[in-house]
Amino acid sequence: MLQQTVDRRSAVHEAPLELCVVVPTLNEVGNVEPLLEKLGAALAGIEWEAIFVDDGSTDGTPELLTTISQADRRVRMIRRVGRRGLSSAVVEGALASTTPVIAVIDADLQHDESILPDLFRAIARDGKELAIGTRYRAGGSTGEWDAGRLKISRLATSLASPIMKTRLSDPMSGLFAVRRDVLLEAAPNLSNVGYKILLDLVASSPRPLAVAEIGYTFGTRQSGTSKLDGMVALEYIELLLDKTIGRFVPVKLVQFGAIGVLGVAVHLTLLDGALSLLGLAFSYAQAMAVVGAMTFNFALNNRFTYRDRQLKGAAWFRGLISFYLVCSLGAFANVGIGSLVYEQFHGWALAGISGAIVGSVWNYVASGWITWARR
Repeated sequence: MLQQTVDRRSAVHEAPLELCVVVPTLNEVGNVEPLLEKLGAALAGIEWEAIFVDDGSTDGTPELLTTISQADRRVRMIRRVGRRGLSSAVVEGALASTTPVIAVIDADLQHDESILPDLFRAIARDGKELAIGTRYRAGGSTGEWDAGRLKISRLATSLASPIMKTRLSDPMSGLFAVRRDVLLEAAPNLSNVGYKILLDLVASSPRPLAVAEIGYTFGTRQSGTSKLDGMVALEYIELLLDKTIGRFVPVKLVQFGAIGVLGVAVHLTLLDGALSLLGLAFSYAQAMAVVGAMTFNFALNNRFTYRDRQLKGAAWFRGLISFYLVCSLGAFANVGIGSLVYEQFHGWALAGISGAIVGSVWNYVASGWITWARR
């Protein structure tokens, strides 16, 4: 038995791992090898591993990582299928490691890997629970950002202030290190929405954290394409909503309801056009407006509310049909509940509102189960 234990120890690296660097990837094939070279140079003297979490890259990133990981046991890959999102990718990668310190860095080479040892030492040696790379402290800079992007970043930081239990100069930073037990403590409360995992972490932690901040200069992407688009802003707002009202009302229900309000406007616009421009009888005009509004609602909910389960191709049309059926039953529920309330209280406003609420909640719940069911 003693000999078997010795043999097992000799088959692996003698020193225990101290640091795991989690790297989320999506079509970053040109950056993987340069990043690993930079990590190797920066982390000399530290026992580290890198876990790449790939969200369905189509440019050869997972194939390259497979080849590298077969030759270098410090490199591992988690290949995700059917789920996307930087925040959830980081959490999944972090939970797959057992090292006492977890660091996060983007794969696009815009983060300065040379400060990773400082982040690590702030936790491992100085007793901090969280160490972040900041662009807004001494030694930090946003690099080549234009004035518009800088204003947006500053605004996002200001909006984040009310939900942060720990004051940070740069809660939008994607370069940081955290003690593993601190991450595990916050994990049950994480929203895993969007790209701002650091903000999610400090908002989800049950207490303020001991923090170190180290300045760095944000770099310029060398390879691949930026993932920043309009959805990033919407996901950021969704994260803020989840951390403020999410404990009372599901954020997806709020989004679903907001789109429903827009659908009412679309319905009335189509109804007016069918009556005044096309000269249709009311019943035909109403039917056209109902179908048009439901199609509008389905398209927006598919694009925004349920973007994590977004339907495409033939599935889009099957989803649309199921959404029609769900909303038709919702209409019956609306009328039935409204009629029942009217009979009991004889107030048309209360009856109408009650019916609308029940119908909307039915549409939200049933469409989540049927139209956008997780597969």
